[in-house]
Amino acid sequence: MALFQTKKIQSFIVFIIVLVVILWVFQDNFLKLLAFQKPIEQLVSINEEATETAYLEKIDNFLLKEYSKDQVLLHSIQAKTYYSYKNSPVQLVDVEVKTFNEAQKEGLVLTSNRAEMLKSGEMFFNGEVNIQTKTGVSHELDTESLIVLTNSGQIKSNKEVTYLGETARIISEGMEMSIESDTMYLNGVVRILEDSGVTIDTMNLYISHNAGEKTYKSKEATVYRSKDNIVNSDSGIDIDMNLRIIKLLGKVEVLNSSGSSLNSSNLLIDQSNGGEVLKSNSSSYFKSNTVDIKAKKMHYDAVTKKLELMNKVVAVYE
Repeated sequence: MALFQTKKIQSFIVFIIVLVVILWVFQDNFLKLLAFQKPIEQLVSINEEATETAYLEKIDNFLLKEYSKDQVLLHSIQAKTYYSYKNSPVQLVDVEVKTFNEAQKEGLVLTSNRAEMLKSGEMFFNGEVNIQTKTGVSHELDTESLIVLTNSGQIKSNKEVTYLGETARIISEGMEMSIESDTMYLNGVVRILEDSGVTIDTMNLYISHNAGEKTYKSKEATVYRSKDNIVNSDSGIDIDMNLRIIKLLGKVEVLNSSGSSLNSSNLLIDQSNGGEVLKSNSSSYFKSNTVDIKAKKMHYDAVTKKLELMNKVVAVYE
């Protein structure tokens, strides 16, 4: 029994000696590890402190109302969360801006996921923005920057704007709109991308939803492109989105993928029922590799590829 205890004590002494040797060999690395751990703890502490002090003030369920000198409510700004910063604009999350007329009836309502508010009263929106006019018309936009001038009642953007329509997307270089109007002005180069695959290139497009209408209008040169046809117009376009009717104004040239061409003016394109029918009641001139035809009216179904030239038709075969 005594022998067993002696061996046990000897084993414990050997373990202590080995442990001391290991600590002595690795003492430099151990000290470096302690020195490295301290800056990490300090860095974590600094980052947590920076996060807590990133904004000066945070307000949940923020609401701001601005009144005239006569205490008439002009507009209200409501947000899920309000953040204020020392040297940066106020940030608003899930924001809604409402305007009011002199009778205190609600006018325009503008909603967005995020917005910035300046001390001047101007507001900048980015991302998806929904604009609902006083008549209930809704305009949905996606843009990098949209400014609301609450004092002048104007909404503007000088960045690329994507207007999200029911059956088309419209991309422009900017936009302007009055709070009191149902008409939006998309300025600069404009491209209309229809869900059907048709593209329309023009400039300075007006979008009007007055009295239930949905029209897109431009007085600038326009190019209409579909699967088999390119139509050039020198005086603009007038689109009725409710009726699915496109009017290409002024002198018009139709270029077909077959190589034929047709010149006319004030061309109507009927897209109702998923079709594409080109019509004109003006003098028309059709030209192909084998024939030249002049007529007073024309009707062309792009789906069935059937062309009708009517009234005082003159044909010259080559």
